[in-house]
Amino acid sequence: MSQSLIGYVSDEDYLALDNVHVEFRRNGDCHAVVRSTPTGTVYADLDAGTYEATLAKDGYGSKRVTVTVGEDASPHQFRLLSDRLYGFATPICSTGGESTTLRIHATEETRVTLWRYGEQKEFIRPLDWHGEHGPQAGKQLLPDGDFTQTGVDWHPPHPGSFSAQTVDAPERTGLYYVHLEGKESDDFFAFPWVVAPETPEADIAVLSATMTWNAYNNFGGRSNYVNPARLPDRPVVDSHQDLDRYDSDPAVREQLYGPENYEYQPLSFERPAPYNSVDRDVEVRDPIRGRFDTYFAPAEWRFLGWLEAEGYDYDLYADNQLHDGTLDLDAYDALVIHTHPEYWSREMYRRVKEWVFDRGGHLAYLGGNGIDCEVDVVDETRVRYLNKSLPMSVSEADEYDEDTPRSRGEAYETRFDRTYESGGNLLGVVTTLTGLMTAAPYEVADPEHWIFDGTDLDEGDLFGTETLQERISGGASGQETDKRSQYAPESTKLIAKGTNPNNGGAEMVYYETDSGGAVFSVGSITYPASLFVDDFTPTITKNVLDRFTED
Repeated sequence: MSQSLIGYVSDEDYLALDNVHVEFRRNGDCHAVVRSTPTGTVYADLDAGTYEATLAKDGYGSKRVTVTVGEDASPHQFRLLSDRLYGFATPICSTGGESTTLRIHATEETRVTLWRYGEQKEFIRPLDWHGEHGPQAGKQLLPDGDFTQTGVDWHPPHPGSFSAQTVDAPERTGLYYVHLEGKESDDFFAFPWVVAPETPEADIAVLSATMTWNAYNNFGGRSNYVNPARLPDRPVVDSHQDLDRYDSDPAVREQLYGPENYEYQPLSFERPAPYNSVDRDVEVRDPIRGRFDTYFAPAEWRFLGWLEAEGYDYDLYADNQLHDGTLDLDAYDALVIHTHPEYWSREMYRRVKEWVFDRGGHLAYLGGNGIDCEVDVVDETRVRYLNKSLPMSVSEADEYDEDTPRSRGEAYETRFDRTYESGGNLLGVVTTLTGLMTAAPYEVADPEHWIFDGTDLDEGDLFGTETLQERISGGASGQETDKRSQYAPESTKLIAKGTNPNNGGAEMVYYETDSGGAVFSVGSITYPASLFVDDFTPTITKNVLDRFTED
């Protein structure tokens, strides 16, 4: 008996699921019971029409969906969610006095608690024992198809339950985490929540790179790096065999990353971000373990903890709060961006550049690969990442944005340069491929500069020999490194340079503006991870922060 292709079934990562039981019913009658194949394919002998499909597999939440079968019907993309703990806050950032809504997926009773991550993990208060009267009523379902564009659409707890649905933001600014702990399984998941002050309180504002966090979030099977343009027609069986990202054919890579894909489909913040979870026993001075931990909230926490350990007060904001004007730059002496602030909106860039050049703002860039690609903020929950291949001539790129002011060379330095202007105009440096995935100490280039006060370092001496990084260990100049831009302000001075192979070391630079503004850039992702363990980078950083905030 011939069977027709009905669709495909995959999990939250868009991995094919085999041996999923699927029952098709219509008008109260069962018309077929089938199982998915190793490729996740669902075949069935069904007449054209609309059916109720019920899917079940051990370790995944069962669900019912409506599916249309017929010659003109596209294969249906069934999505099942595994039984592990997941959660996220929406919005991911709030100001004191505002609230956020928790979206939690749990198949058992789950303890929900609020913590603040600074020099210590500080327990704030219990929020809930997440659970319902019905069996597994605390579980969530995934929308079928590509929900990376729209969000997972998870429901809050039932209105008649006592489960916490919203949480009021604490008055104290900082990086907060919601902890989920399973009662029976001892499963654990944690997700971040950025809380900004209701009114500015400190001299220093620090920016969390939530737009960059979202760019790398592959929950649902898409990120700005995996299936960036759209989901493939079929779920993934093996990443290296099925994903264009791992295809070495230049034609395939050009199709994926080329200028014809100038605008990828948006990515939603309303998804769990597993790589931002921090294990329950990890403390701020512990080594940074894992791949993604080195880029995102777990690594940013290390910098915030160091600030507190050194006695610096700060106000924390998410980058979309800079975009929408919630962050009033003029209320602060210094702005710190750090770790990996790769994705910025044009409005963010304009606000900071005008503040530095026109109103005497002080910017400390303590990270690497910053302001490398422009983000289009679609709405409150979605952003679009504007990508094109490199290099590209001015004449080719101008057709995409004819009103962008340019009178420069032939090649663009970064993706942000292509759609607006090089971030090197503000930061003094831009990322390059040399030095990628290496790490090494810095070498002093200008020992007389005040940045080195109190270090006794001489020209040629090394510093930044230690970091908490385990992925790319070897020094404070590493992972992704920036060098002086051809558009750096004329007053930009080289202070130190990383000793990475092939001249790939990060260039530490400083410049001042006519308005009294100043910018200090380290150009390295691994730099903040050195502050707890290195002999010299803490003094250098404190010199900068003290100078930027002095009366």
